[in-house]
Amino acid sequence: MYCSELEQVLKSGQLAVTAELSPPDSADPQEVYKRAALFAGHVDALNATDGSGANCHMSSVGVCALLTRVGYSTVMQISCRDRNRIAIQGDILGAAAMGVRNILCLTGDGVQAGDQPDAKAVFDFDSISLLETVRYMRDKSQFLSERKLSTPPDVFVGAAANPFSPPVDYRPQRLKKKIEAGAQFIQTQYCFDVPKLKDYMYEVCNLGLHEQCFILAGVGPLASARTAKWMRENVPGVHVPDDLITRLEGAVDEQQEGVKICIELIQQVKEIDGIAGVHVMAYRQEEMVAEIIQKSGVLNGRSPSVPSMLENL
Repeated sequence: MYCSELEQVLKSGQLAVTAELSPPDSADPQEVYKRAALFAGHVDALNATDGSGANCHMSSVGVCALLTRVGYSTVMQISCRDRNRIAIQGDILGAAAMGVRNILCLTGDGVQAGDQPDAKAVFDFDSISLLETVRYMRDKSQFLSERKLSTPPDVFVGAAANPFSPPVDYRPQRLKKKIEAGAQFIQTQYCFDVPKLKDYMYEVCNLGLHEQCFILAGVGPLASARTAKWMRENVPGVHVPDDLITRLEGAVDEQQEGVKICIELIQQVKEIDGIAGVHVMAYRQEEMVAEIIQKSGVLNGRSPSVPSMLENL
């Protein structure tokens, strides 16, 4: 089997760095390339979101196909909200045929969260049954109907985890179920509370789960104290400690202070037992990611590959 760049880095024991790319509201591929160029040489793979927040954008499979063909390593996200098992299995094959080697399996936000709440939700799968499906297609070389595949999808399969979503005590067990379903890597929700993350990872390590999959902690810059408060109140499972909000409120430049906080969080998170890397989510602050990664030292002197065709874009 071919190992994706992300899988190679993780299996080598080095800390991996992934980042989230927000697909454009456009059919112009140049918009995708311009966004991706901000991350070139700084990350091991780029996640293309799939209707994040139940809002429509260019599809994840489309973004991943565009980026893969010019040399980027990508993570295609699949949300169960919008497609049934027939469409999802077809997308898995199509993505693999176009060179996409990493897939993140998500249940997805409800349609009521987005700007088209009258849309019909599907949810034929949840994240665990989706993980099982990708693994089945890859390892058994069959559709769920047991019809044979001439060539199975050669993919590295991941899932999301939310360490701070209640009931917190259940979170390691939920992670265990996803690993048993086939998750090989995990990208978590934002982790702003390092002590709470340490508690979670202590339980994860006690169960030996860090030896069965690679866990990347979610991090990102807070644009302002107002943003931090909004996230704490409106994004499930996101806990922003009071001291971080107070620090932002007292800063001369709240955005730059948010960048400093993110750098410090990465430096602390990467020292936690069981953490295999970080997943940077910088919505509308993508231009800050290179600085954050460089100053955090998470790459430890190495340089992820730069797409060979970048200079021609």
